[in-house]
Amino acid sequence: MFKNHVLVCGGTGCHSNRSSEIYKEFQNQLIEKGLEKDVQMVLTGCFGLCAAGPVIIVYPEGAFYSKVKIEDVTEIIDEHIIKGRIVERLLHEDESGKETEPVQALSDTNFYKRQTRVALRNCGVINPEDIDEYIAYDGYQALIKCLTELKPQEIIDIVKQSGIRGRGGAGFPTGMKWQFTHDAVGDEKYVCCNADEGDPGAFMDRSVLEGDPHAVLEAMTIAAYAIGGTQGYIYVRAEYPIAVQRLQIAINQAREYGLLGKNILNTGFSFDIDIRLGAGAFVCGEETALIMSIEGNRGEPNPKPPFPANKGLFGKPTLLNNVETYANIPQIILKGAEWFSAMGTEKSKGTKVFALGGKIVNTGLVEVPMGTTLREVVEEIGGGIPNGKKFKAAQMGGPSGGCIPEEHLDVPIDFDSLTKIGAMMGSGGLIVMDEDTCMVDIAKFFLEFTVDESCGKCTPCRICTKRLLEMLTKITEGTATLEDIDKMEKLCYYIKDNALCGLGQTAPNPVLSTIRYFRDEYIAHVVDKKCPAHVCKKLSSYVITDKCIGCSLCSRKCPVNAISGVIKQKFVIDQAKCIKCGACVDSCKFKAIVKE
Repeated sequence: MFKNHVLVCGGTGCHSNRSSEIYKEFQNQLIEKGLEKDVQMVLTGCFGLCAAGPVIIVYPEGAFYSKVKIEDVTEIIDEHIIKGRIVERLLHEDESGKETEPVQALSDTNFYKRQTRVALRNCGVINPEDIDEYIAYDGYQALIKCLTELKPQEIIDIVKQSGIRGRGGAGFPTGMKWQFTHDAVGDEKYVCCNADEGDPGAFMDRSVLEGDPHAVLEAMTIAAYAIGGTQGYIYVRAEYPIAVQRLQIAINQAREYGLLGKNILNTGFSFDIDIRLGAGAFVCGEETALIMSIEGNRGEPNPKPPFPANKGLFGKPTLLNNVETYANIPQIILKGAEWFSAMGTEKSKGTKVFALGGKIVNTGLVEVPMGTTLREVVEEIGGGIPNGKKFKAAQMGGPSGGCIPEEHLDVPIDFDSLTKIGAMMGSGGLIVMDEDTCMVDIAKFFLEFTVDESCGKCTPCRICTKRLLEMLTKITEGTATLEDIDKMEKLCYYIKDNALCGLGQTAPNPVLSTIRYFRDEYIAHVVDKKCPAHVCKKLSSYVITDKCIGCSLCSRKCPVNAISGVIKQKFVIDQAKCIKCGACVDSCKFKAIVKE
């Protein structure tokens, strides 16, 4: 019987901050001090509060230590584990835009107390590489229930009644997709999982695979039994090495336990799952392009119909859902459709996971009931905007989504409400921007990504997005006209109406939403030749103010010799030479240089 359990976050974020080394240091010191039989070490998945990493929780007290360093391990062992005294200085400080206070337990933080964790229920709780821990938390009970108590159609009916919609972007009813694949005629059917997740700033699916891979395997096996599937594939990008490793370990363990493979649990049902690695193409998040890639072809979308449910992988009926969608299924089967549908709104049931990033205090993973307002996510869970800055907008849905301005902070986060204001749920990326953000530059950033990631198959996406980017670039450089803004809008709607796949059709959304809500910034760039946020380099300039004491440090730091003057007198910047690198601002100790 262990006296203490030490949970160390092993998600990618904390791993990059040396959490795996901290974990090994704990193990080494516990062995040296003869405590290895008294302390259970657990390397978990992501806890969610990435801003606090590396995170360590010590039970039974549940002490929540954040931003732990390797050199802190000795103190935690000597003080907390041996003497039973919580190390106060390492306790997490619950930050918000207004105040900071230490908290002792994870559940006491504003970040966690307002969440409802379903898809993330086991992340940061169990060892993802130990199937026994998953089973101890009701793992594979839903599969057993399906194989022994429910018929395939009964399972599909439960999924339908729950009201769950696909969490990968478009929000198509999951139960209907399962029904279509079940009804399709085919001698062989496939179950696929989309774990490609190519949106900038999105890491929801990665964290589920890193922290709770068996939930996805269990859900895919349930889906296979429901639709008559024989083989499953998880398409995951190769840039997720920890997720891939833990997923393979989970698959091997499930096979060993008779939960994957032939004659699962002696029920006569056979189903297996293999991993297919993606090369990082954003377009492979689109279902038909993903299927093409699994087949070994170039990842390009195909016209629909036929839909994958009728003709998908290798020309056979195929069910395709994303990681988060699958992660909800076991709990829906165990707790019932009514339990799941009681959360959320009338047309958007359950919870949604968001990757909260950008200009926000608490960056990380957030799971809230559908219908939660954006204000609650940003101000209460996210802790508000740092450094006393004001909220300006939130980009939701990545390159396919739209910018939500302050006037819509109280909009409920659900599929239909977001569509009405020109945004979309997308896969769940949520990037917060403050008053120092240029919205024209933001639109340009996302469009650059889309242009770079276009597969090039259709002309509206291959050519028209490039023309759109050229117009945006002219605006940021002060060479555009007001007529260009009108041309941009027309081109946006042309792309939306004519692009082949959903990714191309939604590519103009960041441009349209920023023009809709921040048109004054576009006009300022075009008419006044100014960037109100002082972000666009060609429309900004550095000026030395009267605070200058003539120390010459800025002149010595300037890489192009654009600053000149006499010692102890005000220096000046030659705007014709200045490359706007900002080195002068960084070097000035008197804050005498400003960006205009």
